[in-house]
Amino acid sequence: MSVKGRIVTDMIRFFTAQKMLGPKIQDGTLRKNLVEAPWHCPEEYINLPIHMRRFEMEFLTPKEEDCGEVILQLHGGGYIAKIRNAYRDFAVRYSRIKGYRVLSVDYRVAPEHPYPAAFQDALEAYRWLLYSGFTGDRIILAGDSAGGGLVLALAMYLRDQGMPLPQKLIMMSPWTDLTASGPSYQENYEKDPLFGNTRESMIYNGEYVGKETPELPYISPLFGDFTGLPPMLFQAGSLEMLLSDSVVAAEKAKKAGCDVTLTVYPEMFHVFQLSMDKLAESREAWEEIRRFLRVMRALKIMDVFCCFVWKI
Repeated sequence: MSVKGRIVTDMIRFFTAQKMLGPKIQDGTLRKNLVEAPWHCPEEYINLPIHMRRFEMEFLTPKEEDCGEVILQLHGGGYIAKIRNAYRDFAVRYSRIKGYRVLSVDYRVAPEHPYPAAFQDALEAYRWLLYSGFTGDRIILAGDSAGGGLVLALAMYLRDQGMPLPQKLIMMSPWTDLTASGPSYQENYEKDPLFGNTRESMIYNGEYVGKETPELPYISPLFGDFTGLPPMLFQAGSLEMLLSDSVVAAEKAKKAGCDVTLTVYPEMFHVFQLSMDKLAESREAWEEIRRFLRVMRALKIMDVFCCFVWKI
């Protein structure tokens, strides 16, 4: 663990231990009521607002380099918080890997809009991309925390309905088990600097589940069928209570024959990638994402080349 990583982890632990501030961080109150300065789009991009009937989206497009592929980004926030500037920064980071366009979905959230609202909005955004001319093999799904769970649930639904599947899936600390039954919920209860030592946190909040059962695969994709899903990348921190959400999901996906990459970053916390370049561990994680995207893209180009040679 890097020195800065330890400092940040200790800072998170300090703030969540405060009687006044801690509960607001852990139960999502602070996140829901976050007030931010206007986000400034980098000059080399256009960030176009898209108004859907029930929700909003933002379409980040590079003015020059455009690889012709798009990343559908589903943000985190425990299904109770809207998009924030950090995810606009994520969109830029994704795009700069290879000139991707990035569609960020500001889906409806609980308690006003429990399941299936967020799921429906993610599906509608995917359909919007298909209607806009993107084929499934030119779409990548990416998300963190609740958004990571949505990525997996959406991929399962697309397969179940016989719809075009995305090229690949990227999931940072995905929330795949809303029953909170995995072993890390107990093993990391006192270790997790963000959600540990309390049951009054977002991960025990049932507002998104509403009247449904949390074991439903489109709510908790951990309990779904992984057969036939696209190549996927899981990233998680070893300290987080949601660790088993990634580990068990990756194990099930491998048993189902999927191409799976799982990386557990030692001594890291939930969605540490939000640190961007400030932490060595975060830089390493983003580099892994870059390699994952570029390697898969290279394989795709090789397939096209081989098909061309075969026809000749």
